[in-house]
Amino acid sequence: MRGNASVLPLENTFSDSLAMLNSEKAVEELIQQPILHGIDDHLIEFAEALRTVAKALRQAAEGKASAQAEASEWKRKYELERTHNLQLENKAMPPEKHLDENGRVVHLTNKPLLSDGAVKKSDRCCGEHGICSHQVLRDGEHDHDASVVPNKMTRKASFKLSWCCKGEKSDQKKHDIVSFEKGNITTAERSSKQISLKWESPPQTVLILTKPNSTDVRILCSELVRWLKEQKSLNIVVEPRVRTELLTESSYYQFVQTWENDKEIMSLHSKVDLVVTLGGDGTVLWAASMFKGPVPPVVPFSLGSLGFMTPFSLTFPDSERYKEYLDSILRGPISITLRHRLQCHVIRDSAKSDLDSEEPILVLNEVTIDRGISSFLTNLECYCDNSFVTCVQGDGLILSTTSGSTAYSLAAGGSMVHPQVPGILFTPICPHSLSFRPLILPEYVTIRVQVPFNSRGHAWASFDGKDRKKLAPGDALVCSMATWPVPTACQADSTSDFLRSIHEGLHWNLRKTQSFDGPRET
Repeated sequence: MRGNASVLPLENTFSDSLAMLNSEKAVEELIQQPILHGIDDHLIEFAEALRTVAKALRQAAEGKASAQAEASEWKRKYELERTHNLQLENKAMPPEKHLDENGRVVHLTNKPLLSDGAVKKSDRCCGEHGICSHQVLRDGEHDHDASVVPNKMTRKASFKLSWCCKGEKSDQKKHDIVSFEKGNITTAERSSKQISLKWESPPQTVLILTKPNSTDVRILCSELVRWLKEQKSLNIVVEPRVRTELLTESSYYQFVQTWENDKEIMSLHSKVDLVVTLGGDGTVLWAASMFKGPVPPVVPFSLGSLGFMTPFSLTFPDSERYKEYLDSILRGPISITLRHRLQCHVIRDSAKSDLDSEEPILVLNEVTIDRGISSFLTNLECYCDNSFVTCVQGDGLILSTTSGSTAYSLAAGGSMVHPQVPGILFTPICPHSLSFRPLILPEYVTIRVQVPFNSRGHAWASFDGKDRKKLAPGDALVCSMATWPVPTACQADSTSDFLRSIHEGLHWNLRKTQSFDGPRET
């Protein structure tokens, strides 16, 4: 019995060891084969599910972008329609009645104060070859505080716009260009023909803007102010900095006016008839940025080495030619170039709708979206109205006007475009792709650039080289053509000035002429 009893534990131990060995082998086989195959299958299924989710998210993002772009376009059209309705209401508004000092009833109207002769002359000119300044949309805004300019100067000069080709008027339709009643320009559609401006009443107030920290500009500005006051009897408005410099030079310049706050800057367009800039393209950009709405005609004088928007050169020995130029401009008519601007809205990810955006920014050259100081590629999703354009992966993207086609966009490989060609330039900055070429899109589209949520870094937007804004994942930048262009005076005409600027400024296609010596065709 003892012998049998001693054998049983050995058998049990052997059986347990054998069972354990079989279990370990089974587990090892299970780990090596079935489980791994299952994991691979699950990973494949999970990857396919992720692709499906990503596709659905992309479609949802495209739908949201399309809806937001459509909403922005409808908002812009609504504002234009509302302005037009205000004009009709003002025309139909009955005259107001007031009592004079003797108690008699006096009728007041909203029409401009013109003499009978001027009204008859204006009626004759309407509908022939352009648009008169009294024939168009009203400003819709009440006059602001007139502390910048005396009350007698609040009435602006009127003018007429006409279309011409080589000095002859054309049959361009009237609805292409709209001029505000007080001499401010807005557009319903872009005109690609040469435009001529003729004064119907003489200009009374001139705004002079200068390049800072330049002795030559300071001397020329003082001479110009004195000449305009003594020879032309014009009211002069300058920046506070310039007025301080003039008064430091002489107390004679006490008549020069300026502004004190941003509210007075916003009302400049209702008082200023003409803007004169002394500097370069940067001074013209500064002048344009001061006017958030309508812009008076700008006369850009060039005192630098390179200028594509400053056709009137005052470099030595021609520094005295400003008298000849301004005599011709104040007398009229003059050719002008309508330089359109982009209106940009930054929409944060937390915004409930496109209407919940930051204050719009107007740019004359371009808006740039780049990677800033980040070492990662910029990742930008771009939409044009209801269509997905592309995903930009590179250093950034430039959205430029045709006036800005000779600026940053040119350096990034974009085309040079005549400033009166309607369009928006879509130019990538160092794209990580061999097939990413620049585009020129029509002016009526709305472009949306969005930083996707899977972007590795932030993006930065700059507007005409300043006012940089940080764009986090989910933020978007919406750009469309602004309603108010910047009208700049031409020395000859728009095309001649443009070609001269690229020849003299860039030495475009400059090379030695092929020699006449050598083999010839017989």
